[in-house]
Amino acid sequence: MAKQPLEFEKPIFELEQKIAEMRKLSDESAGPYGLDIADEIAKLESRVNELRTNVYSNLTRWQRVQLARHPERPYTLDYINLMTTDFVELHGDRHFGDDHAIVGGFAKLGNKAVMVIGQQKGRDTKSNIFRNFGMPNPEGYRKALRLMKLAEKFRKPVITLVDTPGAYPGIEAEERGQAEAIARNLFEMAQLTVPIIVTIIGEGASGGALGLGVGDRILMMENAWYSVIAPESCSSILWRSWDYKEQAAEALKLTAVDLLKEKIIDRIVPEPLGGAHRDPAATAQNLKEIILEELAALGRIKPDKLVEKRIAKFGAMGSFSGK
Repeated sequence: MAKQPLEFEKPIFELEQKIAEMRKLSDESAGPYGLDIADEIAKLESRVNELRTNVYSNLTRWQRVQLARHPERPYTLDYINLMTTDFVELHGDRHFGDDHAIVGGFAKLGNKAVMVIGQQKGRDTKSNIFRNFGMPNPEGYRKALRLMKLAEKFRKPVITLVDTPGAYPGIEAEERGQAEAIARNLFEMAQLTVPIIVTIIGEGASGGALGLGVGDRILMMENAWYSVIAPESCSSILWRSWDYKEQAAEALKLTAVDLLKEKIIDRIVPEPLGGAHRDPAATAQNLKEIILEELAALGRIKPDKLVEKRIAKFGAMGSFSGK
């Protein structure tokens, strides 16, 4: 079980703790005259499995948002380390500086050379400050664009991993052209002549996510969320309070199942029962296999047709018919 269970996970966590204590007691009293509690442990394990299946098979939208924010969930660098080899991180936007909230570089995915780029959060206070809590500044998006153009020059596919609570809203970011940087990425990504695969691995909030979100195939982890606004912010605007965040999450329809139905994403990447943090290696392997499969399909499309199909794909989103 995770070291930091969420509120709805606590009954499972408590039972798992009880099983661990009983196993320890059984080991300590091992011997011909020791306690034999194997049957009791087996019954509790069966109960935990049943409870786990019931809880995680009936998650609300808000609970999925909580899972997407789980502090032990794998982040971009975790996926890069688990899925790729020979990763060479590249730095700087060649205009202002290096934004640590976005990481990227060339890597080998299977036997394919790719450019992988994504938002990176921190694990503790120090690393979160260093990574700006995964909220990029304009130089982060400009760095990402520089790397995409580099990938295009060498005819290598682009893989983006989206996980951000939003672009950094500070005044200095606005002074350096935050909106222009994101808009430029949308414009350039739409026209990039190499395959682009986008995966929402955790939080996909607003333009901060969309700045890396234009691609030929949009994948989404089972317990990620993707929306124009976070539930708390939506609640604050509509109800003048954060207390209605659960209702806001329901109204926003921000889960992978919702977005697949609306044709915003193309495919859901399954996670282990309980979330990606339960087994990061298995989750990364699932994602790697799906990306390689999608790259093989996209590799058969000519560059000009690739751009045409990508523009048509996004042009069809939100289309309205009065019939």
